[in-house]
Amino acid sequence: MEQTREELPPVWRPVEPDPTYEPPSPVREDRGIFKRIGAGIVALGALIAKLGSSLKFLLVLLPKAKLLTTAGTMLVSVAAYAWLWGWQFGLGFVLLLLIHELGHGLQMKREGIPMTAPVFIPFMGAVIGMKQMPKNAAAEARVGLAGPVIGSLACLVPLGLYAATGNNLFRALAFTGFFINLFNLLPVVPLDGGRAMAAISPVMWIVGFAGLVVAAILFPNPIIFIIVLFAGFEAWRRFKLRKSPEHQAYHDVSKGTRFAVAAVYLGLALALVVGMHFTHLPRTFG
Repeated sequence: MEQTREELPPVWRPVEPDPTYEPPSPVREDRGIFKRIGAGIVALGALIAKLGSSLKFLLVLLPKAKLLTTAGTMLVSVAAYAWLWGWQFGLGFVLLLLIHELGHGLQMKREGIPMTAPVFIPFMGAVIGMKQMPKNAAAEARVGLAGPVIGSLACLVPLGLYAATGNNLFRALAFTGFFINLFNLLPVVPLDGGRAMAAISPVMWIVGFAGLVVAAILFPNPIIFIIVLFAGFEAWRRFKLRKSPEHQAYHDVSKGTRFAVAAVYLGLALALVVGMHFTHLPRTFG
């Protein structure tokens, strides 16, 4: 018996076209593409706006990040020195280093030299980097001597406290501060004394470097080796530039300026030697 169309199973039932169906218009498809492109542009703009806001946020935080870098390295240095000599000495010594570096920073600001934030390196001291060289050797000498001058004056604070209290902690701080500032007057770059020699006589760099090598042989330690390494690289760099017109103009310093720099250098060195003599604290073992 033959089955009618209505009796066929639904799966076998033929699909008839929908007379109301209309194919999509190409114009509508284009509009869809434009809408998607527009949405992408809007999203990209929103992303750029967010990145811009983040960049402004980072720029606002940048000075604070520098402050955090200085404070963080200070705390690490205090902890390192405290591990050997106690927190009171560690704190006082780091403060003396900070004042020394702020002396450099103050003179850099007066000379119009851009600089970095102070960074402390345990058992190496601290540093404020110059982002560009000074305009001449006289300015370099002033920047170099400003640190030991201000740093030496700061040593008078623990010296006065020792005189008032008799506490040998302050005496030790004064002696160490005098010693560090005197060590920085060694006539070799990149130490402060080497920068002073840039205005007096760059030939003294050879004398200073030779003396530093002798000290490294007689008293070998990693710190002196690192200073010798940096001093060698800096001396070689300047030696290669010695005949250039720019280098010669850089070291063209008047006799009056040379005399003034030499007077400050020698007077400060003598004062520091005297300060070390009167604050030296003999240690007894056993």
